[in-house]
Amino acid sequence: MQKVDYLKDFRDPKRIKALAKLIQKEVRRPVNVMEVCGGHTHTIMKYGLNQILPPEIQFVHGPGCPVCIMPKERIDHAVALVQDEKNIVATLGDMIRVPGSKSSLQKERAKGKKVRMLYAPFDILKISKENPDKNVIYFAIGFETTTPMTAALIERVLQEKIKNIYFHINHVLVPPPIKAIMDSGEAKIDAFIGPAHVSVITGAKIYQEIVDLYRTPVVIAGFEPVDIMESVLWIVRQFNDGRVQVENQYRRAVTWEGNIKAQEMIYRYMEPRETFRWRGIGDIPYSALKLKDKYSFLDAEKVFGDILPDQPIDDHKLCICGDILKGIAKPYDCRVFGKSCTPQNPLGSCMVSSEGACSAYYRYGKLQLK
Repeated sequence: MQKVDYLKDFRDPKRIKALAKLIQKEVRRPVNVMEVCGGHTHTIMKYGLNQILPPEIQFVHGPGCPVCIMPKERIDHAVALVQDEKNIVATLGDMIRVPGSKSSLQKERAKGKKVRMLYAPFDILKISKENPDKNVIYFAIGFETTTPMTAALIERVLQEKIKNIYFHINHVLVPPPIKAIMDSGEAKIDAFIGPAHVSVITGAKIYQEIVDLYRTPVVIAGFEPVDIMESVLWIVRQFNDGRVQVENQYRRAVTWEGNIKAQEMIYRYMEPRETFRWRGIGDIPYSALKLKDKYSFLDAEKVFGDILPDQPIDDHKLCICGDILKGIAKPYDCRVFGKSCTPQNPLGSCMVSSEGACSAYYRYGKLQLK
């Protein structure tokens, strides 16, 4: 069996260009393809895939960045929590830079507040042991990809009877925002490229409802440029053949059923919220998770609820991140893109996150595929 080099083979310019030629040869109609995941957006821009595809193929960027979709009021929760000297708020990566209505965790840390950036959720355990007199609050974010890690951390906290760790759950789910965007009718979307890492956990089965309801193809793709180009080709062939299906290009990691053990662990401790407000999109029913009532003693929203603001807050008036997440605008449509809004001074969350569409356009928009 020939050994596959997952970096060299899946980034081979000859293969990428060969797939582009096949797509150009076979495409018969305009196709607007929404890539749900921000990781796909960055691959598309970094490797110039949007530049070598025929004009019939247009990418539409979706709400697949968990940092980008976090509403200001949730950031304000985290900011409020760190005002108490007894509290340490810890979260992953870009989340500390996302602006709330008045501040961000990064700004609060600069003021001396106790904010920790984590490389992995289980770092919380070390912080807890080093600070037995503090409340350590994990501001948990992410789609289904990172949710099992939070569930595993909850299980560890319960097993070890740790008393000073709490959870502010902000985990969101992929299918509901896709349905909300399709139901709104604002964006013209003909097909979806399904997210890779999410699908490893959920399985390909979660997209069948999207296909059935909207007669819209979904092809799950890996993150490499060859993966995405092959997925676009599969979408083109579905239209040519008159098919509407869930197809799994990322078979090396994704199955139909997904990771059953991870799914069971998630729903052992969490359940869907009745509604969750997505930044720039609005309230979407059952689109996020919360701790089950039996674990309310771990729930930061309940334990510290008296200090948490509860008013929804609109985004910056000049920021069109919401329209970008809904697939009705692109970063270049924004008047402040690359001017007053940059990665160093982001006005909106799409510029903050390493998965955000504005960040991708800012970093790679001027690159050309050689």
